[in-house]
Amino acid sequence: MAARKQTAVSTVASLEQQLAQLKAQLAKARAAQAADAGKAVAGLVKDAAKATAALKAAQSKLAAAAKKKTPGSAKQVSAAKVAVAAAKKDAVAAKAAVVSAKKEAAAAKAAAKLAAAHDKAVAKAEAAVAKRLKASAKKAAAKSKVAEKKAAAKAKLAAKKAAAKAKIAAKKQAVKAKAAAKKAALKNKAAAKKAAAKAKVAAKKATAKAKAVAKKAAAKAKAAAKKPAAKTAVAKTAVAKKPVAKKAVAKKPVVKKAVAKKPAAKKAVAKKPAVKKAVVAKPAGTPPAKRGRKPKAAAPVVSA
Repeated sequence: MAARKQTAVSTVASLEQQLAQLKAQLAKARAAQAADAGKAVAGLVKDAAKATAALKAAQSKLAAAAKKKTPGSAKQVSAAKVAVAAAKKDAVAAKAAVVSAKKEAAAAKAAAKLAAAHDKAVAKAEAAVAKRLKASAKKAAAKSKVAEKKAAAKAKLAAKKAAAKAKIAAKKQAVKAKAAAKKAALKNKAAAKKAAAKAKVAAKKATAKAKAVAKKAAAKAKAAAKKPAAKTAVAKTAVAKKPVAKKAVAKKPVVKKAVAKKPAAKKAVAKKPAVKKAVVAKPAGTPPAKRGRKPKAAAPVVSA
């Protein structure tokens, strides 16, 4: 498209240049034509003057022949009359040629003058149009510059407003995120504190429970160690004969539950092996227990 536009502009410029050259050639041709017409008029005027002089000479001869009274004068007069008629005809033709040439010269001169005036008027009009177009282009350029400046200012203001709006939105978002983070931190802290307190209470309960169980087991072991060997044997027999007591002991998983659910209680039991030592320690003379059965505490059996 740009190449086509450039070619079109080049063609127009070339034609305008050719037109200017043709106009210059035409003006030169018109001036030459006027000069040639003037020269032709001058030549014809000379010819007319010669014809007039010849006519006057023929008329003089005719007058001289007419004055003579000789026998041959009639022929001379007749010949002179013919010469005068011919000279008169040539003089008239020469005068007519001069008139025609003068008319042609005047027409050529007028045409050249008119063409010059026309060319001058056209040049003046073209100059005025060019000036007007230049002023219009200048005005349009100034208007376009002002419009561009306004558009740039408007765009800058819009960008500034958008930036300020984005900044406010970011600030609000940051404040919101900070508040949410603070809230979440407080919530997590409270939950952690509650969980820690709960775990502490549970551990304390488990420790107390384990301690009580260990204390009971130690008391039972101590009581069993203090009894004589005979009573221990009878008690063991009674224990062997009474599976109800065994079932009752088996159904009490207090220690096992405390150990399974609460690791604190398990640790307490593991750290205190005194119960096991008290149960294992037997007085002298006590018969060995049967294999596969663990000796139970004798205190509940004796009371029964």
